[in-house]
Amino acid sequence: MIKSSIQKVSIVVPSYNEEISLKVLLDELDYFLQNLEYKYEIIFVDDGSIDNSYNVLKDAALKNPNIKVIRLRRNYGQSAALLAGIDSSSGDVIVPLDADLQNDPNDIPKLLHLIEEGYDLVSGWRKNRQDRAIDRKIPSMLANKLISWVSGIRLHDYGCSLKAYRKEALQGTRLYGELHRFLPILASWNGAKVSEIEVNHKPRVFGKSKYGLNRTYKVLLDLIVLKFLTNYSTKPIYFFGGFSFVCFLLSFILTGWSVYLKLFKNIDLDGTPLLIFSAVFIIVSVQFLLMGILADLLMRTYFESQDKKTYQVKESVNLERNQRLINQLL
Repeated sequence: MIKSSIQKVSIVVPSYNEEISLKVLLDELDYFLQNLEYKYEIIFVDDGSIDNSYNVLKDAALKNPNIKVIRLRRNYGQSAALLAGIDSSSGDVIVPLDADLQNDPNDIPKLLHLIEEGYDLVSGWRKNRQDRAIDRKIPSMLANKLISWVSGIRLHDYGCSLKAYRKEALQGTRLYGELHRFLPILASWNGAKVSEIEVNHKPRVFGKSKYGLNRTYKVLLDLIVLKFLTNYSTKPIYFFGGFSFVCFLLSFILTGWSVYLKLFKNIDLDGTPLLIFSAVFIIVSVQFLLMGILADLLMRTYFESQDKKTYQVKESVNLERNQRLINQLL
């Protein structure tokens, strides 16, 4: 019999004002986990709920030692709640699960099976999503296409909370804003092997969704930040320098065009905005260049002051032994 590569599973459930749903979810998880072949823990993160959610979870934890509960001081958002659960987990595989009953716990073994096959991250795809089309499905579809295009990681459903991560694939990852949906990108850019599988999606029965159309612009802004941090966090001068070069080039073209009009067409430039635009672009070009230099200095200070590395080691062979020999020679 082949030994499983998964020793323990940590199911992380962020929740906010889901008192009624949590009671049903606890029953669903209790029934599902009876046949789970792995050791497990369930980490509920109460994200500052103002209903009776915490007491429901506390009572459940007192009855089952495998249930852990974290209560945040206020509502920090799903990314912060998920990170709190990840930081407190002891499993080698982490499975986030929504508390609103729309995710099906019975899909978890499918995700774990792909983890067993060698994937570091398996993302759920709500192919038959049970949400309204206008304010949920259509914006989500457009956002998924945009994210896939920008990141180069082709997934159908970045917004599905039901995923499975090897914990090592999340090492060094910090979540801010709404970056939890971009975890497959962050993990993939760090060398993780990513897959996707269809999962069940159930209609919402209790309460109402915490998300709407106002989330769309937040996704776009987070995507810009993610792209910058991933591609330019150690070399911001390249980012700002690129804009500086474009502005300088536009200023050069406008200046040359102005000179051509004056010398060869005998056109009075006082009535045109060419020289003004040329001056504006050269000023903006210098500003972008200076911003790039300052950002580069700040980033170097950040890495060096905290002794952070600009790389991550996946594994090594004989590294400690070699280091001891070097120390002996010294």
